[in-house]
Amino acid sequence: MFRVLPLIAVFALLSACSTTPPVEARDQAAAPGAPAAEAPVKPVPAQLPELMARVNGEPISKAEFERAVQTMEGRAGGPVPSEQRDRVYRGVLDQLIGYRLLTQESKTRKVAVPDAEVEARITQIRGQFPSEDVFMQMLEQRKLTLDQVRADARQDMAVAKMIQDEIASKVTVKPEQVTDFYEKNPDQFKQAEQVRASHILIAFPEKADAAAKATARAKAEQVLKDVKAGKDFAALAKQHSQDPGSAVNGGDLGFFQQGQMVGPFNDVAFSLAPGNTSEIVETNFGYHIIRVVEKKAGRTVPLEEVRPQVEQFLQNKNRDDQTTAFVNALKAKGKVEVFI
Repeated sequence: MFRVLPLIAVFALLSACSTTPPVEARDQAAAPGAPAAEAPVKPVPAQLPELMARVNGEPISKAEFERAVQTMEGRAGGPVPSEQRDRVYRGVLDQLIGYRLLTQESKTRKVAVPDAEVEARITQIRGQFPSEDVFMQMLEQRKLTLDQVRADARQDMAVAKMIQDEIASKVTVKPEQVTDFYEKNPDQFKQAEQVRASHILIAFPEKADAAAKATARAKAEQVLKDVKAGKDFAALAKQHSQDPGSAVNGGDLGFFQQGQMVGPFNDVAFSLAPGNTSEIVETNFGYHIIRVVEKKAGRTVPLEEVRPQVEQFLQNKNRDDQTTAFVNALKAKGKVEVFI
């Protein structure tokens, strides 16, 4: 999934040696706000120019742009899909422009970062690597020197400090704002019915022939007889289940909501009362024996249970909005030229 980071986080992407994040209520209550429809994006030419943009006379080169794209692709775990190229590339260039405006402004304001804080950041970066040798190999691969990393860290920290000083007083969320958001977005705090179940899986290959399926079913029927005879379900799961993720836990799958499990499994699990065990259930994974352990009725998550998450969500939204407004003000008083 490719997305463009909010401006307040862009310096982390660029140094790289949701928009706003969702509210997450306990047990995964819904996130607020449906994504807005995306506006059409101006196509990006297949052949990128050597000069992508100029910000108050300072160039943003093709090489700099491509490094930022590579960093994003590295985080996403693959190349930008062709159908997303225009949107992602425009977003990356816009962030580079915003970041350049921020670095220029931090220099104009002469924002100072103590050497001790810079060295602490370098130590933190080094700590992300298993050894000093691996860290130095990374620098060599990226054609960086330690001095360059140190300079980038100082610049990033200066930008972060400037943003914090500029918007700190504007991101505070009052208790009544949290309450107001909660009351105006009731659907975002509804939690569906949940089931906790265990299962024993006797698997068969996806394209198994009739004989292989018959063998697997015979084994499942024998295990079901043992379950009905009163043998310990968890012990049988550990002994026979071919679901490695749950077998070690006695077949326990934890809590899940409607639609999280494959259709036949889902339907049977939600139809059983706690303490009851199913007959044999066939899915494309194999034959299951399901035991429902517990059910939680659907509910609206109380405000006090999610207040910290709602407050954090609103703070993050305020921070992103104020940072964007700050950058837009810098754009308005500066000169930005885009060449694609």
